[in-house]
Amino acid sequence: QVQLVESGGGLVQAGGSLRLSCLASGRPISNYPMGWFRPAPGKEREFVARISRTAGATDYADTVKGRFTISRDNAKNTVYLQMNSLNPEDTALYCCAASTTAWAGRRITDYDYWGQGTQVTVSS
Repeated sequence: QVQLVESGGGLVQAGGSLRLSCLASGRPISNYPMGWFRPAPGKEREFVARISRTAGATDYADTVKGRFTISRDNAKNTVYLQMNSLNPEDTALYCCAASTTAWAGRRITDYDYWGQGTQVTVSS
């Protein structure tokens, strides 16, 4: 079992930045692709960003590309999401996820473990 705990959310003004962290426990996540998701209208969750096991590959939703950066520190069993140039449409509960397979894409079903999320609120 892998437990994921997110932190770093909060209230920020439009144009501001936040750095989210996702700390894993139970197993090393060095072999797990990781992702970040958030709720969206009409969807349970929408894809935000993902990172490969070795951090050699990253992928972003078009809505956050160029503003958000996903990274990982396997020695600390932690994945990060640096969010810059935030706007009110980014307001959401951000959840991290881990996949036990060698590759994970943008689908919710690609991931096996989920955190409870950290709330990000962007004021205009």
